[in-house]
Amino acid sequence: MGAHNIQITLPDGTRRPVQAGSTAAEALGGKSLKKDVLAVKVNGVARDLSAVLTSDASLEPVTFDSPDGKDVYRHTSTHIMAQAVKELFPSAQLTIGPAIDEGFYYDFAFDRPFTPDDLEKIEARALEIIKRDLPIARMEMPRAEAVRLSKERGEVYKAEIIETMIQDPVISLYRQGEFIDICEGPHLPSTGYVGAFKLLSSAGAYWRGDERNPMLQRIYGTSFPTKDALKAHLDKLEEIKRRDHRKLGKELDLISIQDEIGPGLVLWHPKGSLVRLLIENFWREQHLKGGYELVYSPHVARLDLWKTSGHVDYYRDNMFATMKVENNEYQLKPMNCPFHIMIYKSHLRSYRDLPIRYGELGTVYRYERTGVLHGLLRVRGFTQDDAHLFCRPDQIEPEVSRVLDFTFFILRTFGFSEFEVYLSPKPEKAVGSAENGTQATSALEAALKSRGVTYQIDPGEGVFYGPKIDIKIKDVLGRSWQCSTVQVDFNNPERFDLAYTGEDGKAHRPIMIHRALMGSIERFFGILIEHYAGAFPTWLAPVQAIVLSITDKQQAYAETVAAQLRTAGFRAEADLRNEKIGFKIREAEKAKIPFMLVVGDREMQGGTVSVRGRSKADLGNMPVPAMMELLRKDTVQAVLA
Repeated sequence: MGAHNIQITLPDGTRRPVQAGSTAAEALGGKSLKKDVLAVKVNGVARDLSAVLTSDASLEPVTFDSPDGKDVYRHTSTHIMAQAVKELFPSAQLTIGPAIDEGFYYDFAFDRPFTPDDLEKIEARALEIIKRDLPIARMEMPRAEAVRLSKERGEVYKAEIIETMIQDPVISLYRQGEFIDICEGPHLPSTGYVGAFKLLSSAGAYWRGDERNPMLQRIYGTSFPTKDALKAHLDKLEEIKRRDHRKLGKELDLISIQDEIGPGLVLWHPKGSLVRLLIENFWREQHLKGGYELVYSPHVARLDLWKTSGHVDYYRDNMFATMKVENNEYQLKPMNCPFHIMIYKSHLRSYRDLPIRYGELGTVYRYERTGVLHGLLRVRGFTQDDAHLFCRPDQIEPEVSRVLDFTFFILRTFGFSEFEVYLSPKPEKAVGSAENGTQATSALEAALKSRGVTYQIDPGEGVFYGPKIDIKIKDVLGRSWQCSTVQVDFNNPERFDLAYTGEDGKAHRPIMIHRALMGSIERFFGILIEHYAGAFPTWLAPVQAIVLSITDKQQAYAETVAAQLRTAGFRAEADLRNEKIGFKIREAEKAKIPFMLVVGDREMQGGTVSVRGRSKADLGNMPVPAMMELLRKDTVQAVLA
């Protein structure tokens, strides 16, 4: 039978015939195809441009501007880096090398850490490989043959991956020159497609993320189509370093994490504690206004409580070891919800009582592996801004709607205005009936639609007891941070046998809504530090104004001004040191204090202050009451924004 034509459909709806057996690249234009087309989606599935078309299909060119395009670009880049490592260090064994946000990494089994000098050599060799413009070809072979090939090449980790982590009978591999790696693909047509390439750092990483396994050597890198785009990214990385909350937390004397206490456990210093107090006080005030009742719960409970809640079955790996007390096993709490359930259960409830909203700034403890701990952003002990709502089925949608409004109000107050919202249906490995899961998902979706919130479906990311809404905030650098979550739970009311008396006089089961607005105080504080580069808005600044005396003659006046500010409710200090005024100003700027009030003889005689903003703005000379009004407006406007 001779060759025949098939129909392809392009994104604009254009249909045209091509010969069966043509590649996707040929169907999209062949030699005239622009080099910015990196791969193709065939019927919605990302494939290599070399993919052979045998039947009618819709084709969509994939460029770097799309998430799929970046993934293809960076995945090819990590193979280029791995090839460079193998050429320079033949004894290094390949493990895994994925594309990640704005870059890639590859883990190697090697007998020592890679040095900065090694990274320079690897990057230089990678640039050579790009210059070679090696064609990249996809191969497929039976699973057993792929295992044999991996072992023949000395890649025992790759053989283990195929044997234990991949169930497909046919394994795909990619070749570029002499380098071969198992991979699902797709990849760029050749190594020469990579325009700008840079290695960033190296670190240790355990095989399969388990500290009981061998330590591997991880190399991070990134790549972009142009050198200008790479430079912009590197400049952004420098800004991220400048804003690193671990660095600023130390410089501004806000927090510390010390080995003597334990990894992932935070010490809040006085200034950091003051900011935390301001955050928590605002949280409490707004919750009381919003109809919540505030509760407190213990840090430990009998293990049986966590068995009833399902945490022992579904969350055990993230819980600390139990402790024995009077022949009973106790557990450090990983969550607050069972305690709030027991408070609900302590009384008979009527349909008229619902909804009941319990809020708690409750400290929880989770066993995070050492390798994933990261400053305030990933810790082992943290305080959740937690709340649990108990309601009737007809109240789910309006309650979720209220929570969404509340969430956006809180986040905007702290200076965040861009959000990404995800709806995650109930996962496969979950408790409770499919019918309840569907009902809960529908209620969440209806609340999002009623508020006009744009959202994406994130399948499989629901928690073990049901579906959820996740809200990510974007910081000033455009980075996304997971903070807020809203979860509908039919399961725990069932497990704890919760009830309320309905209008009909019969017992009915309430529905439970779990929600956190900031996520955890520690993580949120870390994000705030980086978002503001430590220069908190005036209402959150631990010191709002500092009075700087020019000479010793103004010390008494400086102290009086600072006292007046404190009496008026502002957080003020006085720097009375025998130092030059320029030095004092620089110190105050380094401390990121919003307002510096300089006082010399003229100010002392006139009862005024000379005001400087921390952005080096000269705000002029003004009476102390006028300065107080300036401070008052600055703090009120920030909270109301």
